[in-house]
Amino acid sequence: MKTAQGPSLVWFDTEYTSLDLNEARLVQVAMVITDMQGRRLAAPDTDFVAAVRLPEGCPVSDFLARECPALVLQSRADTAPDVAAVDAALADRIDAVCGPVAAKIGERPILAGNSIHADWWLAHRFLPRFLSRLHYRQLDVSSLKLLWLASGAGPEFDKGSVAQIRDYLPGWNVPAQPQRHDALYDVMCSLAELNFYRKHLLRGQAVPL
Repeated sequence: MKTAQGPSLVWFDTEYTSLDLNEARLVQVAMVITDMQGRRLAAPDTDFVAAVRLPEGCPVSDFLARECPALVLQSRADTAPDVAAVDAALADRIDAVCGPVAAKIGERPILAGNSIHADWWLAHRFLPRFLSRLHYRQLDVSSLKLLWLASGAGPEFDKGSVAQIRDYLPGWNVPAQPQRHDALYDVMCSLAELNFYRKHLLRGQAVPL
């Protein structure tokens, strides 16, 4: 359970049916909760990942059907939880790890990830109980990615390199092979990428005035 000072980070990622976020439906979500230094606040078995049942007849993009056929099958199965059940499970998991919802929104856990605005938008549409547990701010690793690439100091962090992810996420159970378009793998990639920027971009950098 939480012992570190400062807000918790709710690392979150979604897979969805279409790049049009106004039309998209969730097919998978994942969540890991850490402190601000990226240390787990609970055991690895509290990490959350679930397929989300698609409504009958809901179309998916050609890309998703081609790249993630197994995930599409999971989301079309009658045994997959519907979006309301996933929303309740996410909210319950946050409460179990972080405690009761703080009365002040500024004292709640912060949503974190890569291009997290897209995941927030889908949570806004489909996961109201989950979103009600969160801070009004977000930690978007993509902001640091843009600064890193603009600096010209080195190549882009490679989420396809399991060795690099393990280097920057020691002690975590990283899959042996890259998992393209898997929400839990992408969460681990975001955590590792932030650690990469902590080492190479944030420490010892002069602030231009």
